[in-house]
Amino acid sequence: MADPRSHRLRLWSSALTVGVVLLVVLLVPPLAHFDEQTVDLSRTLLSPSWEHPFGTDDLGRDLFLRCVHGLRISLLVGLVAALVATVVGTAVGAAAGALGGWCDRVLMRLVDVFSSVPHLLLGIFVVALFSPGVWPVIASVAVTHWLSTARIVRSEVLSLRGRPFVDAAISGGAGRWRVAVRHLLPAVLPQAVLSAVLMVPHAMWHESALSFLGLGLPSHRAGLGNLVQNARSALLAGAWWPTLFPGLLLIAATLAVAGLAGVWRDRLGPRRRSELMS
Repeated sequence: MADPRSHRLRLWSSALTVGVVLLVVLLVPPLAHFDEQTVDLSRTLLSPSWEHPFGTDDLGRDLFLRCVHGLRISLLVGLVAALVATVVGTAVGAAAGALGGWCDRVLMRLVDVFSSVPHLLLGIFVVALFSPGVWPVIASVAVTHWLSTARIVRSEVLSLRGRPFVDAAISGGAGRWRVAVRHLLPAVLPQAVLSAVLMVPHAMWHESALSFLGLGLPSHRAGLGNLVQNARSALLAGAWWPTLFPGLLLIAATLAVAGLAGVWRDRLGPRRRSELMS
């Protein structure tokens, strides 16, 4: 059994990191005395200093503010995409598990079809249908991340169908839809919420990967993937900070969110833990 002190340490360290990230994202842009898009060609590629903690980029823009704005976009994409994917996955998994029969077979074959296509390739296809922007990226991430939630919820529903409270509801005249909505769905919501939290880091990395490939956000938007992609020329010129700091912020934010979810996940049974990690 894991040491409770280690669980508390992980919980508090992850919660503190998430709190710091949220405070920076919410408070820094309104308090800044200049815009993150302000170009100053006389201050290009300045190294980190008190005035510019993360230095400046190849157009003289403050890299700290651009990283903060990029983190805001990554968090927005991660949270909204995870919410949409969880709602879709929960609905599909609950319907498949509760109704069974042909409905279960059709829905699970649909999950298998989506699973057979690599996530990044499917995401690129979805983004290519629209002009670059935040919402096409959210749609791309949501389309590729609902599958694991559907499988987890279906497994939970199948394990609950034989419970006494379900049998009692059916004996009382409740139909399949009523049993699913009133009894099975509330029982699987904790698993669905945990799946959503675990999905946020994946969604953030997915958005950054698409932006790095030039297929996500418009090039002028300060997404973390865009910042790393735009920093390639600076790296060749010997400026390491335009590449390092966006990457560190992305890693810190995703590890903090994953750490919070991991503490919750570790309190589940071994079977549920292995399902969430798959």
